[in-house]
Amino acid sequence: MFAMQHTYFYHKLAKYVFLFIAIGLGVWIFRGHKQPISAPRDFAAIKASGVLRVAVEYNKLNFYVDSNGLAGFNYEIVKAFARDMKLRADIRPVMSETERLEALRKDTVDLLACNLPSTIELKDSLLLSSPIMLNKQVLIQRKRGIGKAPYIKSQLDLARKTLNVPQNSPAILRIQNLSNEIGDTIYIKEIKQYSSEQLMYMVEHGDIDYAVCDENIAKQYAPHLPHIDMQMAISFTQFYSWGMSKHSPQLLRQFNCWIERFKKTAEYKHICKKYVENLNLK
Repeated sequence: MFAMQHTYFYHKLAKYVFLFIAIGLGVWIFRGHKQPISAPRDFAAIKASGVLRVAVEYNKLNFYVDSNGLAGFNYEIVKAFARDMKLRADIRPVMSETERLEALRKDTVDLLACNLPSTIELKDSLLLSSPIMLNKQVLIQRKRGIGKAPYIKSQLDLARKTLNVPQNSPAILRIQNLSNEIGDTIYIKEIKQYSSEQLMYMVEHGDIDYAVCDENIAKQYAPHLPHIDMQMAISFTQFYSWGMSKHSPQLLRQFNCWIERFKKTAEYKHICKKYVENLNLK
């Protein structure tokens, strides 16, 4: 699918070493958790099992490994929720949006602790929690004067350009709507094997010209990507939530009641200060 698929790893592996190590770690952690399709579970069944199965995305904001072990904004909230519900959190890193949604559909996980925009389309297939944070999608491009690709100054400049996004990214619908708004075609290239964070590194090094990423995620990587510009918004600021199966209305109610209480605690304020003090929170 991608021209660089074979020789790419030999010639440019050093550029992405951190990200590929992260993915390798995620696969290693997740390998032991693959399960067949199971019966739908709501909160009573989860409580009876004593285990909350959670899919997360590996990135520098929400779930990652540092010198002290596992860390991240979503990771710490999941751990706090499981603790207060007297459950063990079985946390599974799943890089692909497609695989996370499929895991929820097959009932092999109970909760997607991933930041999902509260769109009508997602609400048709998932139960979405109370908002966890505010976020928006931004264009990732190289700074003006770096590389040969035209610098995008406004959304109108996106006409006839190709935007790279992870497969099944929530950004796809927004880009399609933006294409209608500007009255011209914006091409979308869905990349199956890479996350939006990896696409940022590929823009940085000139392997692709444009990508779309959540602003809060992009801010975490910006200090490590000196050539990246992320100033232009693709979407309006919107609520981002976590996802649960349509079969789990009790879990949704339990989580929503809990997160509203938790947001008022000193523990939550500490988590925000630690990870996302400069980001948009609800």
